[in-house]
Amino acid sequence: MKIVIFGANNRGCLIATSLFEDHDIIIVDKPENISSDFYKLDIEVLEGNASDIKFLKENHLDECDVFIACNDSDEVNIVACIMMKAVSSARTVCFISNEEYYESVWSIKNGKFDREILPDYIIRPEELLTGEIFRIITVPSATQVEIFAKGKARLLEYPIKDSSPIVNKKVKECSFPEETLIVGITRDGHLSIPSGDTELKVGDKVIFMGSVKSLDLLAAEVFREDTKVGFVAIVGGGNVGLLLAERLEQADIKCKIFEKDYKRCEQISQILKKTLVINGDGTDIQLLLNEQAEDADVLVCVTDNDEKNLLCSLLAKQAGVKKVVSRVSKGLNVDLFEKVGIDVAISQNEAAMHDIYDHFIVPDISILATVESGQGEVVEIQLPETFEQRKVMDLRLPHKAVIAIIERRKHVIIPKGDTLIMPEDHLIIFTMQENSAPIQKYLKSC
Repeated sequence: MKIVIFGANNRGCLIATSLFEDHDIIIVDKPENISSDFYKLDIEVLEGNASDIKFLKENHLDECDVFIACNDSDEVNIVACIMMKAVSSARTVCFISNEEYYESVWSIKNGKFDREILPDYIIRPEELLTGEIFRIITVPSATQVEIFAKGKARLLEYPIKDSSPIVNKKVKECSFPEETLIVGITRDGHLSIPSGDTELKVGDKVIFMGSVKSLDLLAAEVFREDTKVGFVAIVGGGNVGLLLAERLEQADIKCKIFEKDYKRCEQISQILKKTLVINGDGTDIQLLLNEQAEDADVLVCVTDNDEKNLLCSLLAKQAGVKKVVSRVSKGLNVDLFEKVGIDVAISQNEAAMHDIYDHFIVPDISILATVESGQGEVVEIQLPETFEQRKVMDLRLPHKAVIAIIERRKHVIIPKGDTLIMPEDHLIIFTMQENSAPIQKYLKSC
């Protein structure tokens, strides 16, 4: 597949790095924006402006299959996608951060206007990031939360601490609630699918899937979730900070925002009805202490600067905040943040990358969630009418995977080995990223 990426920024680098081994990648931007990182990849680098029709034609970019506009300018991204639609049949992806632009483009696409010139798919990374942070906040002990089957099933990732009752036990020796499956373990940054003989160690991050009721029991019995989040402090009043505060208000969770820019404080205070907006620098430890930020159940750092987020997060941990969640712009920094003690580090660019992968790279597979920077995936596959029914234990998948959830009409089943799999079932499967396509191919041929 020939893919053109317009934008040599952090997200453009992440997309190119993720796709160049399997696809023909061309990165386009002004020469001053193109770092040496791009020349280390086996891709074509073009200096220029992909919103210029003449440039697109001269360089044969109109022959691409997918065009991704992820420039730092919303306006440039929108124009570039329109120009590409005008000269080619390529599918276009447009990154938009500004809420007004985002809503306007969507309203036109859903209206009676000429929609053929508009981007095929619009991504607002801040909205994806806000959703992930909100889910993590509402399940306090978890470092990742995903929801499936219309809210009837979940994925939860928990860190194993030295006080945990399952430390140094083999998986088969642990007594987990009914309808709970352990599907993955991350150790020293590497994700794997465990067997019954896998031993759980301090520092492991263990991924569970199951029904909502069973995972609630797991939280109460194993991970001791006996308190709900009542107070969240947010450092950074940008788009993500504002979106998150609005969701917290809807959930009746007390919230404070620390924002350095006074004009921005005025703007967001007009929008937020219950949130206290404080004009000040979140890296000022005295300010955090004066405003009782250390009493927060969760402190979230969502400025657009990784260094500031890291410093603020470390100060918050030192001040005694129970849980710190930090935004990370550069994907490579995720591991660094977690190694120095930050509870959860999230990259909005990675969330956007996986959205692209789902919709444009492997559209026949529905990727419901990714874990550990894309090492693992939760995919949904519908079995064909011709599928020969059999028990889970008799299904010989070509790669290691866990069938975690079966959706059969209105019923959600957490399967065991002797559970029957039937034609047209929707299977929600946990597997390694590189195995998604082969598993889907195998199941469709059964």
